[in-house]
Amino acid sequence: MNRLTQKICLLGDFSVGKTSLVRQFVEGRFDDRYLSTIGVRVSRRQAVVNAHELSLLIWDIAGSEAFSQVVHNYYAGSGGALLVCDLTRLDTLGTLERYSAEFRQINPAAHLVLLANKLDRSSERAIEHQQLADFAARLNIPWYLTSAKTGAGVEASFLDLSAAIITQRSM
Repeated sequence: MNRLTQKICLLGDFSVGKTSLVRQFVEGRFDDRYLSTIGVRVSRRQAVVNAHELSLLIWDIAGSEAFSQVVHNYYAGSGGALLVCDLTRLDTLGTLERYSAEFRQINPAAHLVLLANKLDRSSERAIEHQQLADFAARLNIPWYLTSAKTGAGVEASFLDLSAAIITQRSM
């Protein structure tokens, strides 16, 4: 079995659930307390994807940081990124255009996946299915509805990104 280490980033505004998504994927748990990420937090998880033993280095990057040399350094060397919006806040989808452009400026061949998080808060939903589909189509990327709280879509979205990265590296 081939062993690979790959860096991936989570990008999106403050309070969209990036840290909670990482915690759910890495530790299998959810915590209601909000702790703002300052700078970057790196987590690790082992996974087997397409007959490869993959060590994922997951960079949870603070939202709304100005694009700078520091952010450039955070993005460098990533095989892909999860773009995260909050289904209860329409503005968080629009800002992903900027995050994706900045990320692709550093990593032009990297894979992106859109995560529309907080699916568990359906009564507060502000982003419609078609808006997500249109956004993903513009960037030519897959998308998932996720809930860091329930775990819905979390595992599949991280592993989908991982599989795309492995496929590209194998070519």
